[in-house]
Amino acid sequence: MTDVLVAGAGPTGVLLACELRLRGARVLVLEKDAEPTKVVRGLGLHARTLEILDQRGLLDRFLPLGKQYPVGGFAGIRKPAPAGLDTPYPFVLGIPQPVTEGLLRERAAELGVEVRYGHEVTGLSQDDDGVTAELADGTRLRSRYLVGCDGGRSTVRKLLGIGFPGEPSTHETLLGEVELTAPAETIDAVVAEVRKTYNDFGAMPLGDGLYRLGAPADGVAEDRAVPPTLDELRRQVRKLAGTDLGAHSPRWLSRFGDATRLADRYRAGRVLLAGDAAHVHPPYGGQGLNLGVQDAFNLGWKLAAEVAGRAPDGLLDSYAAERRPVAADVLDNTRAQHVLLSPEPGPQAVRRLLTELMDLEDVRRLLVEKVTATGIRYDLGGEHELVGRRLPDVGLRQGRLYELLRTGRGLLLDRTGRLTVDGWTDRVDHVADADAALDVPAVLLRPDGHVAWVGADQQDLLDQVRRWFGAET
Repeated sequence: MTDVLVAGAGPTGVLLACELRLRGARVLVLEKDAEPTKVVRGLGLHARTLEILDQRGLLDRFLPLGKQYPVGGFAGIRKPAPAGLDTPYPFVLGIPQPVTEGLLRERAAELGVEVRYGHEVTGLSQDDDGVTAELADGTRLRSRYLVGCDGGRSTVRKLLGIGFPGEPSTHETLLGEVELTAPAETIDAVVAEVRKTYNDFGAMPLGDGLYRLGAPADGVAEDRAVPPTLDELRRQVRKLAGTDLGAHSPRWLSRFGDATRLADRYRAGRVLLAGDAAHVHPPYGGQGLNLGVQDAFNLGWKLAAEVAGRAPDGLLDSYAAERRPVAADVLDNTRAQHVLLSPEPGPQAVRRLLTELMDLEDVRRLLVEKVTATGIRYDLGGEHELVGRRLPDVGLRQGRLYELLRTGRGLLLDRTGRLTVDGWTDRVDHVADADAALDVPAVLLRPDGHVAWVGADQQDLLDQVRRWFGAET
């Protein structure tokens, strides 16, 4: 029996598989598509995702393949980034989603994760001991847990009967990677003119005459899973711009809507949801891929502890308790950006007001921390302001904090030298460093880098270690 079946081989599913395998769980990833997608659904990685990659020793694979862009904007309102962001990565790394997925699959293969393409989950049942997944070819697979990372139209979510309330798509955008024959200066001028009215019109150069071309559609297709044709995209671009810019030779074509939905719950027994299977929203701010990856990072160590029989009561349920409010906040800020992009007089008046407010550094900082997820604070019940937050990459005698998190274990960072986690050395590392760049005596970090405890009292520490890591050995 497999420990965990993961339905969906996108960034969320593959990173989750890596996190599970890092802790010894047996995991199998099933993907209904016959091969990895070439469609570029996401274009950038935000600061918190870059920190996550760093904390697992993967970031050096990504940085050379991407381009760094400044942060600081919101709903297309460009402002300078606030000073002193507490992250080593105060930028957006522009990198196409297929490249991100390929690098994560590379890591998964190194860890021994098997990804099977052309294997679609069409049915499931569960009992006290595990989950039975039925595939489209009639095969049945048995596992202790199953996680649906199978996108906004999630089959797993539908099979569970989990509600997906929210707002349906009222607007659709056609998108594709195509070659354009128009001169670059003509393309820039056309885009600038059309964007005065349609903010979601654009042509982003990708090199060698290839562009990411997008235009608002006339309406919402009955089946958005069916990609548009090149003629449909060219016709719509011509309608809005007076020219189709010589679009030809598409690499891929797609369409996306502005539906905004959040699953009623993230867990039903031994089956859980992550990524777009649990939440969908418009792509404003480029937050979707990042939100899913961060779901996986939160869930992986908790589910692995459950599989290993070491999870304290309530640990697995803390996944939904922590991540669902984060998703709700992302949905709200994308709703706000959608309104701010409207050409109507009311939204434009609000946009002008926000443009003025964003001259204030505190306003820019709040918005940047929302979009980049560096401002997240989970409600863990602690009084200290650090509890629930992720810890920045503080300097240590032994090197960098994030390098010490690459084992995927918890970490006690102790400036006092008097504390101990001796009963949990198989799950929690202990670093005594009087010179650590901290303003507190000690912190206990979870495997996802979030602070579980701050203080200097040994008994308080052990209470929190038991809360997050289970009984001592």
